[in-house]
Amino acid sequence: MALLYDELESALQPLGQPWEAVFVDDGSTDGSFAALTRLHSAKDNVRVIRLRKNFGKAAALGAGFAHAEGDVVVTIDADLQDDPAEIPRLLAKLDEGFDLVSGWKTHRRDPLTRRVPSKIFNWVTGRVSGLRLHDLNCGLKAYRAEVVQGLRLYGELHRFIPVLAHYRGHRVAELPVNHRPREHGRSRYGVERYVRGFLDLLTVSFIGRYRYRPLHLFGGLGLALGAIGFGVLLYLTIDKLMGHAIGQRPLLILGVLLVVVGLQFFSLGLISELITSQHEERAGTRERTELHVDEVLS
Repeated sequence: MALLYDELESALQPLGQPWEAVFVDDGSTDGSFAALTRLHSAKDNVRVIRLRKNFGKAAALGAGFAHAEGDVVVTIDADLQDDPAEIPRLLAKLDEGFDLVSGWKTHRRDPLTRRVPSKIFNWVTGRVSGLRLHDLNCGLKAYRAEVVQGLRLYGELHRFIPVLAHYRGHRVAELPVNHRPREHGRSRYGVERYVRGFLDLLTVSFIGRYRYRPLHLFGGLGLALGAIGFGVLLYLTIDKLMGHAIGQRPLLILGVLLVVVGLQFFSLGLISELITSQHEERAGTRERTELHVDEVLS
């Protein structure tokens, strides 16, 4: 931890701006908290947050965001694979008018078994979400404070923060950064996290695109299925009028099933719209406005 702080100090001190380091101990058992306690006693700009147990990276980031007080927040993993010397470049990119700048490990120093699944994951995420980034998993990111304030992170949603910011209308950029071989600690992530990540991607995409218009999704599916079912039943009705038996045909069951499921989807969309409407009525006008307004000239 002291080594990370020294590198942060070397990178940020020349900027001449006040800064603080917020360390989050997510229930470690390797003596990290004792080292952080000593660092906190020695440095005035160090804040330490200790979680009761390892709740996951999303909870750790959420705790760090909640306790950070600056106008700009930079996240970096403590294993020193991400280079703190890259932080000034991220900050400079923010000054170009962006709200979030994500690092891109162009020369990633990880085994092939981690690089290949990561490339596939990033490609799928870009196609599904509409935000084309090369490296969503890079821990080195810079945010304006308003991007992360009030951001609810749970499960594996931390890797989709750029996507959530994109859906909120924030300007997202990517910057190539230096990536170093792992010398401290070991990765606890395996292939299974990409399976969980894909499910979370569906969650994020659904929330981002249809949170305020769920009927567009469920109603669209319901109308499509209902139309197909109606077409099937219309065909069978004409066939029946022509003297053919349809009582034992599986197509009859399919037609009825499509119409029923279509009605259920459409009803689900209407119920979702009612829930969304009630939620918006309970939220204050100012709260709703602040989520959408970028700036005001008066």
